[in-house]
Amino acid sequence: MLHVLKALFSSAAQVRHIGRYFRRDPILEQIGADPGAAADMARREGGRTLALAYAPLDALYADLGSSPLGLTEAQAEAARLRHGPNQVDHERPLSWPMHLWLSFRNPFNLLLAALAALSWLTDVYLAQPDERSWASVVIIGGMVLIATVLRFAQERRSNRAADALRAMVQNTATVLRPGVARGLELPLRDLVPGDVVALSAGDMVPADCRILTAKDLFVAQAALTGESLPVEKSAQPRPGLRNALELENIVFMGTNVVSGSALALALATGGQSSFGRLAGTVTATTRAPTQFQRGINRVSWVLIRFMLVMAPLVFLINGLTKGDWLEALLFALAVAVGLTPEMLPMIVTSTLAKGAVAMSRKKVVVKRLDAIQNLGAMTVLCTDKTGTLTQDRIVLERHIDVDGAPSDAVLGYAYLNSHYQTGLKNLLDVAVLEHAEIGRQLDPAANYQKIDEIPFDFSRRRMSVVVSARDGDGSHELICKGALEEILSVCARVSTADGEAWLDEAAREAIRRGTNELNAEGLRVIAVAIKRLAADHGPYGVADENGLTLAGYIAFLDPPKESAAPALRALMASGIAVKVLTGDVLAVARKVCREVGLDVERGYLGADLDAMDDAELAEAARRGSVFARLTPAHKERLVRALRAQGATVGFMGDGINDAPALRAADVGISVDSAVDISKEAADIILLEKSLTVLEDGVVEGRRIFCNMLKYLKMTASSNFGNVFSVLVASAFLPFLPMLPIQLLLQNLLYDFSQTAIPFDRVDAEQLQAPQRWDPAGLGRFMVFFGPISSIFDILTFALMWYVFGANAPAHQSLFQSGWFVEGLLSQALVVHLIRTRRIPFVQSRAAPALLVMTALVMLAGLLLPFTPLAAYFDMQPLSWMYFPLLAVILLGYAGLTQLLKNVWVRRHGWQ
Repeated sequence: MLHVLKALFSSAAQVRHIGRYFRRDPILEQIGADPGAAADMARREGGRTLALAYAPLDALYADLGSSPLGLTEAQAEAARLRHGPNQVDHERPLSWPMHLWLSFRNPFNLLLAALAALSWLTDVYLAQPDERSWASVVIIGGMVLIATVLRFAQERRSNRAADALRAMVQNTATVLRPGVARGLELPLRDLVPGDVVALSAGDMVPADCRILTAKDLFVAQAALTGESLPVEKSAQPRPGLRNALELENIVFMGTNVVSGSALALALATGGQSSFGRLAGTVTATTRAPTQFQRGINRVSWVLIRFMLVMAPLVFLINGLTKGDWLEALLFALAVAVGLTPEMLPMIVTSTLAKGAVAMSRKKVVVKRLDAIQNLGAMTVLCTDKTGTLTQDRIVLERHIDVDGAPSDAVLGYAYLNSHYQTGLKNLLDVAVLEHAEIGRQLDPAANYQKIDEIPFDFSRRRMSVVVSARDGDGSHELICKGALEEILSVCARVSTADGEAWLDEAAREAIRRGTNELNAEGLRVIAVAIKRLAADHGPYGVADENGLTLAGYIAFLDPPKESAAPALRALMASGIAVKVLTGDVLAVARKVCREVGLDVERGYLGADLDAMDDAELAEAARRGSVFARLTPAHKERLVRALRAQGATVGFMGDGINDAPALRAADVGISVDSAVDISKEAADIILLEKSLTVLEDGVVEGRRIFCNMLKYLKMTASSNFGNVFSVLVASAFLPFLPMLPIQLLLQNLLYDFSQTAIPFDRVDAEQLQAPQRWDPAGLGRFMVFFGPISSIFDILTFALMWYVFGANAPAHQSLFQSGWFVEGLLSQALVVHLIRTRRIPFVQSRAAPALLVMTALVMLAGLLLPFTPLAAYFDMQPLSWMYFPLLAVILLGYAGLTQLLKNVWVRRHGWQ
């Protein structure tokens, strides 16, 4: 027997996942998993797109009822009624009959249905007419009905709650409206064909659009084509193209802007877009299982394999010892039903749904329910610095020349750059523009005209605008601002108090020393450089960023949050390692980390990572706590390296540069103020960018996991103990220890008592460490605790046999009634014994709902033999002397279980 069990549990970890009944996955995952299919579909549907790409703009405006200034509000509303909302159903809402079927269609319910059918067949074809009973079929059907209806009701409620939560976080698009100066922010779903949309870095493309004007526009369209690199888009297509995906002047819904800016005319929205038409042809499919799903599946197979081994053993032993193979078959079927954790899908769904609602009260929006458990299992948190560790309230602290003297000229250049740039305005730009006195002095609208722009991207780390003074000689002035090293790399001269000088190596070292001193004070330094060009120069591009003159610096201060240090201490005390991944300079990152209590001994630069092979990177990822000057690729590579070492990685970010790492992490965490692509890539969205809020979410994730684990521990240990008792009794008794119908009824009542587990409390110490699935540990737990109940079951057998004389087939009803009551009460008691490592009812009390449910079930078990239903279940009243002895047995069971819990905790802990 032990050899069989050992083989059973050791092989469970190698079993494939059992299915995909825990959630329906978005169509977007199918597209991401098979971009070739997406490209094929786009090519087949590309004829109309090609026609629109080459059509004259005037004809397009006329066809869509639009203009270069966009639609009026009345025109947009009419188009909205005509075209419907701009949305593609990633998870199509199910009709209630289909949802009910999916709630039923899980391995446990299917197994129970098969057992019910087998029970019915034996009744119809093998039993004598006067021995036929439909009770087994009715009880098994009742179990399936309860599990299915509860899951259906919970999921419907969960879906409604999730829809309400998702509505709290909306992606928007900037559209032009006649008479509205700076455009209008609209939810993506309100966009219609004919809208003129302003696109910039970080935006998701909200519809299939034709580019009207573009400046250094690069779009990532891997979701449609599988291309790993962004492609450049412009207003003019190359002639003669036959593949719509190669059109330079068309951008597609579902792609995102990496850098640059553009104005685009929406051609097709929602289901009429290329993405929407593709979604309409693909059924909802399942992506690779998450860590949560893999854990559930592995645990489920442990229990199913256990049932597949033990039920045939019960059948053979009873058939051989009793000689009645039909009765043995019915009893084995009842045992198989008792071993099936049919409530597992309902418990999982209920706990996750309740957790999502609870987290929403703590300002955490869950986009994907499975992510809750991943949050609780998180062992490493990678986070940015700005806004998470700092106040996200950046103040322009200094504007100085290269000699360190205050300089209004440097501030003026920075103001013009921030004012005229049309890309992704960050907090640094906002801080510059808040200096209204400089704005009034310069008066850009009256005194300057914008000539061109070279947008920011994360490889150059700088951006430029080109302006011309209206009262000047018409010459152009290129103003570039960005990270110090990137600006120095394109500068040839430096502006000093004595005039311009060549930027030699000695001057560069002096500049670095000066800016390092500023960094050491916690100031983030942005360099400003200029270049004067002839009036006829243009158009401008990245190649023009050379031979610049360094004018000076603007330095920003973003002080640490007061809440950051205690939140970090709480996370680290909970077993979560915190690593800071930032694009800022290392000195600034180290100072901020030091102030909030993070270890800064080991820090790495992006350039250091580039020089490492995979093994060296893995070691750096494990040892390092601060990583600075990172590109998006660096962040993604670090996350993947940590996951490869077995860590459960959470990544918290809100910028376009964070999107790859958000997708690579076990759980992507963003905020509602993040750029569109980051919110789309995240699994969880915080309504407040705070580590305190995140720590609350981690605790809730662990509470959810603990409640699921309780059910599995209770079910596994109780089921194993029951079957062990059945095997012992079957070998020595001249009759069945319990009738099939009694065993089924006992299991039904026990399942009923467990429906309140999702609402249970969790001991504080259980929330102090990351939680992970351990199928092998569950097997050990089952074998260790299961036989404890068997000891007291055997004492009950002896009590009924020797004390109450139930020692012959004529008295089997009395024997079975006595074990039914003891078995049900011990199972209800094990709910409270296993739910905590503490002393139940004294040191740790269950939630009121669980107390009420178990009390009701125990009361039903005690009263049933004395009710008119007793005869129907072949039971009879018990002697009053039985109950004091029963109390002694139950107290002994509770005491021994508590004693052995302490032994287990010393050896294995209590997850």
